[in-house]
Amino acid sequence: MKTCLIVDDSSVIRKVARRILEGLDFQIVEAENGEKAVEVCKRGMPDAVLLDWNMPVMDGYDFLRALRAMPGGDRPTVVFCTTENDVAHIARALHAGANEYIMKPFDKDIVTAKFQEVGLI
Repeated sequence: MKTCLIVDDSSVIRKVARRILEGLDFQIVEAENGEKAVEVCKRGMPDAVLLDWNMPVMDGYDFLRALRAMPGGDRPTVVFCTTENDVAHIARALHAGANEYIMKPFDKDIVTAKFQEVGLI
């Protein structure tokens, strides 16, 4: 079973994403900010990361840069999931190593399609 780390400061978003991804046969790990997500990844790299941009302590962009610098940090497929929809943010995320980008609000069809596009399902 593949693992997905959901990184979002909103417990509601994490709960919705968990339900969708468990339905796609993912084992879920959660973190409410980038710093906690780094700790999760130090214990074991997930197969996928669903990542919010705007969070306290450490935002998604800084987490992504930290992840990609870690041993094995090139392995997880990272899908940004955020309200930041301008071209500059998207380009910055992709340049930092994100594999795909989902806009909030999202639903099961959107998540399924993006995870299929990047080869996770």
